[in-house]
Amino acid sequence: MFAFNKHIITSVLIASVILSGCIDFDDLNTNPDASTKASPSMICTGLLLRIAKFNGRDAKAMVDDNALPKYMGYANEGQMSAQYNSIGGAGFDLLTGLPNTVIMVEYAAGSPMENSYRGIAKFYRAYVFYQLSMQMGDIPYTDTGKAATGNYTPVYDTQESVMKGVLDELAEAEQFFASGVNFDGDPTALKGNAVQWRKAVNAFTIKVLMSLSKKEGVASLNIKNRFAKIVTDGNLFANAQDFFGVEYSSINRHPFYSTSNSFQLRTILSNVVVDNLKRLNDRRLFYYGEPRPDATAAAQSSFDSYTGVNPAMKYADMNTDHTAGKFSALNLRYLNEEASESFRLVTYAEQQLILAEASVLGWIPAAGAESYYKTGVQAALTVLKDNTKATGYAHEMPITQAYIDGYFTGEAAFKTVADDQLKQIWMQRYLLNFMQNAQSSFFEYRRTGYPVFPIDPNTSLNTNKPDALPVRWTYPSSEASYNKENMEAALTRQFGNTSDDINNVMWLLK
Repeated sequence: MFAFNKHIITSVLIASVILSGCIDFDDLNTNPDASTKASPSMICTGLLLRIAKFNGRDAKAMVDDNALPKYMGYANEGQMSAQYNSIGGAGFDLLTGLPNTVIMVEYAAGSPMENSYRGIAKFYRAYVFYQLSMQMGDIPYTDTGKAATGNYTPVYDTQESVMKGVLDELAEAEQFFASGVNFDGDPTALKGNAVQWRKAVNAFTIKVLMSLSKKEGVASLNIKNRFAKIVTDGNLFANAQDFFGVEYSSINRHPFYSTSNSFQLRTILSNVVVDNLKRLNDRRLFYYGEPRPDATAAAQSSFDSYTGVNPAMKYADMNTDHTAGKFSALNLRYLNEEASESFRLVTYAEQQLILAEASVLGWIPAAGAESYYKTGVQAALTVLKDNTKATGYAHEMPITQAYIDGYFTGEAAFKTVADDQLKQIWMQRYLLNFMQNAQSSFFEYRRTGYPVFPIDPNTSLNTNKPDALPVRWTYPSSEASYNKENMEAALTRQFGNTSDDINNVMWLLK
């Protein structure tokens, strides 16, 4: 009874004070010990996690990412569309982070860290617009972020103008970091180090430039000169430990960690991965996969005990052969280690292989091609050597420093003919991105056509072109409802009609 009356009296007193004008609801609902304004470091953390960590829902999402570029097959829960060459619409979700880049810079104004946060803002914008354009082609760019002024139907920019904007914003980001200082709120492996961020921006820039190699003669992009200047200036990643991405940990666990054993066992390495690792006598095979179930325990260290699935194989037949123990499953370390090798989006290893290709193409001096190739491969191998915590997962074939030093023999030795050199470089970029930046490998396949992926028109789910992989994602379905006129104008400009098809060839591939 006392408690009831106490609550009534308290309510009456509060009401009286409010009516008298002595207090407002904001005062009542504000915790005096809590911050009411986000800091630039908090915003920075959120922005970087949106692009730097694996953002799929679970392990199956990671399998789906790896199935399209033919790293693996999946014999569980029904046919996986990506494995059989079907992809749907992309999304513009990452664009919702753009207003936060503006707020972050506003909050950092006048502080010693301002330039570094400006660099993050520019990098976020460039990274997002690059990814979306690589997926779909022409996209809204100039008109994005103008909803506050009443523009809810942004015009689509051409892919050429988007890519020029991306390159220009990356150049601005590099300069902001050049004059910046170490900053707070960076959850990536770069840990807010402005010097390392400058290198990361440049490493990403040369990756963007190489992805545009078919357009090296387009004056507005100035590809070869931009590339050569970055190399001459020398602010690039320096060793295998340098990368943009996030470390797995007890908080950010690998997506496969602690999934069911049956799920892991039904995720099968492809023959594209297995056969090429065998051809190169490459011990990454023993880190990526498990020996076939029908192989003897004593033969786990034999290359012959590993077999990959043809990812174009009829789904029912794949299941039958998998049940019979004919294929190699994904290595158990992904299931058992919450923090296996980090999720890496821009790496020293890939940087060096890109430099090797640029040398072969004549963008930079050709004399460095072999050295770049070797340092790139050595870095990829070193990452596995240093980050696989339990040597038992290497199936008695550990990657040692002696193995790395002696790797370049046989098929792994650098070739003498330019076309062969390019294929070696492309293959090594493909192999290092296993369970990593799989979408990047798909982009590279579109550009180079290598490695050759098995395609069977009889099993392909690419309805309109069953003898080929798709080359783009379609626009978000919401665009047809809310921005149809601009979307259809972009489709007509690019492809000659309003068909939003996964086989339409975008500008950078022509």
